[in-house]
Amino acid sequence: MADRADLTPPGESPDDARQQQIVDVLVDAFSVLMQADADAFRTKFRKMAADPFAFYRGSACLFYADMATTEDRWCDERTSRVWIQGDLHAENFGTYMDGQGRIVFDVNDFDEAYLGHVSWDLRRFAASFALLAWRKALGDDVIADMLARYLGAYLDQVTAFTRSDDDRSFALLRENTQGAVHDVVLATTARTRLDLLGRLTVVEDYERRFADRPRNRRLDDDERAVLLRAIERWQETVHPPRRRRDVAYDVKDVVGTGGFGIGSAGLPAYNVLLEGYDQALENDVVLSVKQGNVPAPSRIVTDPEIRAYFEHEGHRTAVSQRALQANASQFLGHTEIDGVGFVVAELSPYEVDLDWDDLTEPEEIGPVLDQLGRATAKLHCVGDADSDHALVPFQTEEAIAEMIGGRREEFVADIVDFALSYAQRTRADHRLFVDAFRAGRIPGISSSGAHPVA
Repeated sequence: MADRADLTPPGESPDDARQQQIVDVLVDAFSVLMQADADAFRTKFRKMAADPFAFYRGSACLFYADMATTEDRWCDERTSRVWIQGDLHAENFGTYMDGQGRIVFDVNDFDEAYLGHVSWDLRRFAASFALLAWRKALGDDVIADMLARYLGAYLDQVTAFTRSDDDRSFALLRENTQGAVHDVVLATTARTRLDLLGRLTVVEDYERRFADRPRNRRLDDDERAVLLRAIERWQETVHPPRRRRDVAYDVKDVVGTGGFGIGSAGLPAYNVLLEGYDQALENDVVLSVKQGNVPAPSRIVTDPEIRAYFEHEGHRTAVSQRALQANASQFLGHTEIDGVGFVVAELSPYEVDLDWDDLTEPEEIGPVLDQLGRATAKLHCVGDADSDHALVPFQTEEAIAEMIGGRREEFVADIVDFALSYAQRTRADHRLFVDAFRAGRIPGISSSGAHPVA
């Protein structure tokens, strides 16, 4: 990373300057959403305060602010313009059911997806794993070995894709996974849509509706009408499914709800209950309709052609997911509400995150990293000239292989060194963030929750 000590104003310590930068970046990224829902961001920041890994998960904008001033030796004209997940950290992998009805282990979050440097995804994942492994008290030498294993698997899979045309059909399934990854795939197959419906809905007089839960909000007639029109527009954006059965798109119920997770604080969202594959109540489908967010990489990628390609952030999220997953869900699409873009997707019972809590020893973690490396390679290589968009008009695997050339060991060493140093930087940043939050130094967000006096 670039040395920031020479940027420190006279009379100000490096910690003071970095703390102010952290605050400025967070405010710049989230000020509009913070004004709309300060309480949601207070909750988000409290979650980020829990530990350095939680802070890292919620501050992708800071990572990219640092990438803007970090020399990247691993990019050229092509590898600086590939589809990236944008927030590739260790807890963004898990299962989902693809458009062919298969339970797949893969990346499962695309809110930050955009086009950028292929190394940014690798650096962000590697630093996240270093933070996660530090929390497990693994030594730096062990972390370095584990990350070399991840990067080796990534490069091996990229090379394999250059020798075949199966990048779009490649998937991690129950037949070709092992260890903890295989276990989560098997566990997902036992889940049912009925269980999900039981958690979110109730049946009264043989009609299913959303349960009255604390986070749910009933809509007035005007807002409901606006949402129903948005759902009609969404139907025009979904891809026809390749299944024997289709759903009826009749809306049975709608509710307003909140954003999801650390990264989605303050984003307006709705849940929509659809008539399912038939009139049996067990087959109803729940949709999430969530406002798209500005992806963190877009803050430092200035190519106007990329920005102009997307109608809005909901469109960008849906296009990105289709590009990066190859066989996305049949329900994935987008719509607009009052001129703002929303992404629409199924709330699926078949989405389960990889649980790192019980992965404590290197011999357990190693095989997982092998598979995460292969999944990352597929992620990058599937969204290229073979997909249904024109933003990446070349074979990504060939571009990566050519960029690396004979420098494989140098590449691995550089990413590993970055991961260890950036994890150390993040642990220090976490402390600075917590101190700033506790002292009320983040404009618009009071740590105490008290409203400012006029």
